[in-house]
Amino acid sequence: MNKENIVDLLERKHQELFKWIKNQPENSFEKGPNGKWTLGQHTVHLVDSIKQLNTALSIPKFILKYKFGTSNREVRSYDEVSSRYQEKLSKNQDRAREFNISVKTPNQKKFKQLLSTLQIQNKKLQYKTQRWKDKDLDNLILPHPLMGKMPVREIIMWTAYHTDHHMNILKEKHNF
Repeated sequence: MNKENIVDLLERKHQELFKWIKNQPENSFEKGPNGKWTLGQHTVHLVDSIKQLNTALSIPKFILKYKFGTSNREVRSYDEVSSRYQEKLSKNQDRAREFNISVKTPNQKKFKQLLSTLQIQNKKLQYKTQRWKDKDLDNLILPHPLMGKMPVREIIMWTAYHTDHHMNILKEKHNF
């Protein structure tokens, strides 16, 4: 997937999420199915995830190369990345649950700040994606807590999928 398509995908997936959230009752951020995350927790998680990626993409490329190395394979497609994530997630439910156990539901003020932060971070990621050279997107790798080391292009595509994944969970399980 080329950079323009990735940027468009990031924008589309995030706008779908924002639109859905806007159409929910005002106190919905603190609600969720029994034993599952609240809307606020999903938002905290998405903000944390995209902020970590933007921080990593701000590190000089030579340091990323030194610390994590370079890719030894072809870049996977968006569909391959999303399928692989679902596969890893289904095989590692306990690990994923443990990784995210400390996510707390924000208060209303913090929730609104998080939505603003998510919008800003999404725009930052789009900008950074456009600014990176294709060769660096394909060759430099970053670690993902569940999927292992991935080329930067894949981890950016995964971010779009990750937003969509949480959007689908919210649509499916959160009836406000």
